[in-house]
Amino acid sequence: MARCSHRHPALGTSRRRDLGLLALRVGTGAALAAHGSQKLFGWFGGGGIEGTGTAMEAMGFAPGRQSALAAGLGEAGGGALLALGLATPAAGAAAAGAMAGAVAVHAPAGFFAQSGGYEYPAFLGFTAAAIGLAGPGRYSLDHATGHRFDQHWTVAVAFVASAVAATVVVGRRQRRTNAGADGDAGH
Repeated sequence: MARCSHRHPALGTSRRRDLGLLALRVGTGAALAAHGSQKLFGWFGGGGIEGTGTAMEAMGFAPGRQSALAAGLGEAGGGALLALGLATPAAGAAAAGAMAGAVAVHAPAGFFAQSGGYEYPAFLGFTAAAIGLAGPGRYSLDHATGHRFDQHWTVAVAFVASAVAATVVVGRRQRRTNAGADGDAGH
Protein backbone atom coordinates (compact mmCIF):
# COMPACT_ATOMS: atom_id res chain seq x y z
CA MET A 1 0.00 0.00 0.00
CA ALA A 2 1.41 3.35 -1.03
CA ARG A 3 1.92 5.82 1.76
CA CYS A 4 0.28 9.18 1.20
CA SER A 5 2.53 12.17 1.90
CA HIS A 6 -0.54 14.32 2.68
CA ARG A 7 -1.41 12.37 5.84
CA HIS A 8 -0.13 15.01 8.26
CA PRO A 9 -0.74 18.37 6.64
CA ALA A 10 -0.28 20.20 9.95
CA LEU A 11 3.35 19.09 10.16
CA GLY A 12 4.09 20.32 6.68
CA THR A 13 2.23 23.57 7.30
CA SER A 14 4.13 24.21 10.53
CA ARG A 15 7.52 23.65 8.89
CA ARG A 16 6.55 25.83 5.94
CA ARG A 17 5.45 28.60 8.30
CA ASP A 18 8.73 28.35 10.22
CA LEU A 19 10.74 28.45 6.99
CA GLY A 20 8.68 31.43 5.83
CA LEU A 21 9.36 33.25 9.10
CA LEU A 22 13.07 32.45 8.76
CA ALA A 23 13.18 33.89 5.23
CA LEU A 24 11.19 36.97 6.25
CA ARG A 25 13.33 37.54 9.36
CA VAL A 26 16.64 37.17 7.53
CA GLY A 27 15.62 39.34 4.56
CA THR A 28 14.06 42.11 6.63
CA GLY A 29 16.75 41.95 9.29
CA ALA A 30 19.56 42.12 6.74
CA ALA A 31 18.03 45.17 5.01
CA LEU A 32 17.58 46.94 8.34
CA ALA A 33 21.07 46.01 9.55
CA ALA A 34 22.60 47.35 6.33
CA HIS A 35 20.77 50.69 6.70
CA GLY A 36 21.80 50.95 10.34
CA SER A 37 25.42 50.13 9.44
CA GLN A 38 25.42 53.08 7.06
CA LYS A 39 24.45 55.33 9.96
CA LEU A 40 26.73 53.82 12.60
CA PHE A 41 29.86 52.89 10.66
CA GLY A 42 29.63 54.60 7.27
CA TRP A 43 29.46 51.22 5.55
CA PHE A 44 27.75 50.78 2.16
CA GLY A 45 28.21 54.45 1.28
CA GLY A 46 26.68 55.78 4.49
CA GLY A 47 27.68 58.86 6.43
CA GLY A 48 28.69 57.20 9.69
CA ILE A 49 27.73 58.81 12.99
CA GLU A 50 29.13 62.26 12.13
CA GLY A 51 27.67 62.54 8.63
CA THR A 52 24.37 61.01 9.67
CA GLY A 53 24.26 63.27 12.73
CA THR A 54 24.62 66.33 10.53
CA ALA A 55 21.89 65.04 8.23
CA MET A 56 19.63 64.25 11.20
CA GLU A 57 20.02 67.84 12.46
CA ALA A 58 19.06 69.12 9.01
CA MET A 59 15.97 66.88 9.07
CA GLY A 60 14.90 68.34 12.42
CA PHE A 61 16.18 65.64 14.79
CA ALA A 62 18.19 67.09 17.66
CA PRO A 63 20.72 66.49 18.89
CA GLY A 64 21.85 65.04 15.59
CA ARG A 65 24.64 62.75 16.78
CA GLN A 66 22.45 61.09 19.43
CA SER A 67 19.61 60.81 16.92
CA ALA A 68 21.96 59.13 14.44
CA LEU A 69 23.12 56.72 17.14
CA ALA A 70 19.54 55.87 18.17
CA ALA A 71 18.37 55.38 14.57
CA GLY A 72 21.46 53.34 13.70
CA LEU A 73 21.08 51.10 16.75
CA GLY A 74 17.35 50.64 16.13
CA GLU A 75 18.01 49.62 12.55
CA ALA A 76 21.31 47.70 12.83
CA GLY A 77 20.66 46.18 16.25
CA GLY A 78 17.00 45.49 15.64
CA GLY A 79 17.77 44.12 12.19
CA ALA A 80 20.56 41.82 13.37
CA LEU A 81 18.42 40.48 16.21
CA LEU A 82 15.48 39.95 13.84
CA ALA A 83 17.68 38.02 11.41
CA LEU A 84 18.91 35.81 14.26
CA GLY A 85 15.47 35.49 15.80
CA LEU A 86 16.75 36.65 19.18
CA ALA A 87 14.70 38.88 21.52
CA THR A 88 12.28 39.05 18.62
CA PRO A 89 9.60 41.28 20.21
CA ALA A 90 12.17 43.89 21.28
CA ALA A 91 13.97 43.67 17.94
CA GLY A 92 10.78 44.15 15.94
CA ALA A 93 9.64 47.00 18.15
CA ALA A 94 13.01 48.79 18.00
CA ALA A 95 13.18 48.52 14.22
CA ALA A 96 9.56 49.64 13.83
CA GLY A 97 10.22 52.64 16.07
CA ALA A 98 13.27 53.64 14.04
CA MET A 99 11.24 53.34 10.85
CA ALA A 100 8.54 55.62 12.31
CA GLY A 101 11.13 58.40 12.32
CA ALA A 102 12.03 57.67 8.71
CA VAL A 103 8.36 57.69 7.73
CA ALA A 104 7.97 61.13 9.33
CA VAL A 105 10.87 62.48 7.24
CA HIS A 106 9.56 61.02 3.96
CA ALA A 107 5.82 61.66 4.50
CA PRO A 108 5.76 65.13 2.86
CA ALA A 109 6.86 63.51 -0.43
CA GLY A 110 3.81 61.21 -0.44
CA PHE A 111 3.64 57.44 -0.40
CA PHE A 112 5.72 56.12 -3.30
CA ALA A 113 9.48 55.64 -2.90
CA GLN A 114 10.25 56.80 -6.44
CA SER A 115 9.01 60.25 -5.42
CA GLY A 116 10.98 60.18 -2.16
CA GLY A 117 7.94 58.99 -0.21
CA TYR A 118 7.58 56.81 2.85
CA GLU A 119 6.68 53.52 1.13
CA TYR A 120 9.96 51.70 1.87
CA PRO A 121 10.47 52.71 5.53
CA ALA A 122 6.78 52.00 6.22
CA PHE A 123 7.11 48.56 4.65
CA LEU A 124 10.22 47.77 6.71
CA GLY A 125 8.58 49.07 9.88
CA PHE A 126 5.35 47.13 9.43
CA THR A 127 7.27 43.98 8.52
CA ALA A 128 9.54 44.28 11.57
CA ALA A 129 6.51 44.89 13.80
CA ALA A 130 4.67 41.90 12.32
CA ILE A 131 7.65 39.62 12.96
CA GLY A 132 7.95 40.95 16.51
CA LEU A 133 4.27 40.20 17.12
CA ALA A 134 4.13 36.84 15.29
CA GLY A 135 7.30 35.49 16.83
CA PRO A 136 10.45 34.12 15.25
CA GLY A 137 9.42 30.55 14.48
CA ARG A 138 11.25 27.32 15.19
CA TYR A 139 14.44 28.18 13.27
CA SER A 140 15.59 30.95 15.61
CA LEU A 141 17.83 31.63 18.57
CA ASP A 142 14.73 32.45 20.63
CA HIS A 143 13.51 28.89 20.04
CA ALA A 144 16.97 27.45 20.76
CA THR A 145 17.14 29.34 24.09
CA GLY A 146 13.68 28.28 25.20
CA HIS A 147 12.27 31.75 24.41
CA ARG A 148 14.17 33.26 27.32
CA PHE A 149 14.07 36.70 25.58
CA ASP A 150 10.70 36.18 23.89
CA GLN A 151 8.15 36.17 26.69
CA HIS A 152 4.52 37.23 26.40
CA TRP A 153 5.07 40.27 28.59
CA THR A 154 8.04 41.46 26.49
CA VAL A 155 5.76 41.94 23.48
CA ALA A 156 3.60 44.50 25.30
CA VAL A 157 6.52 46.23 27.03
CA ALA A 158 8.63 46.45 23.87
CA PHE A 159 5.87 47.78 21.63
CA VAL A 160 4.53 50.26 24.19
CA ALA A 161 8.05 51.58 24.89
CA SER A 162 8.80 51.85 21.17
CA ALA A 163 5.52 53.61 20.42
CA VAL A 164 6.05 56.11 23.25
CA ALA A 165 9.65 56.80 22.21
CA ALA A 166 8.72 57.19 18.53
CA THR A 167 5.83 59.50 19.41
CA VAL A 168 8.10 61.70 21.54
CA VAL A 169 10.92 61.82 18.97
CA VAL A 170 8.67 62.43 15.96
CA GLY A 171 6.62 65.00 17.91
CA ARG A 172 9.76 66.94 18.92
CA ARG A 173 10.97 66.84 15.32
CA GLN A 174 7.62 68.10 14.09
CA ARG A 175 7.61 70.99 16.56
CA ARG A 176 11.20 71.83 15.59
CA THR A 177 10.47 71.78 11.85
CA ASN A 178 7.27 73.79 12.35
CA ALA A 179 9.20 76.41 14.35
CA GLY A 180 11.81 76.58 11.59
CA ALA A 181 9.11 76.99 8.93
CA ASP A 182 7.44 79.73 10.99
CA GLY A 183 10.78 81.51 11.35
CA ASP A 184 11.41 81.27 7.61
CA ALA A 185 7.95 82.68 6.84
CA GLY A 186 8.63 85.74 8.99
CA HIS A 187 11.63 86.80 6.88
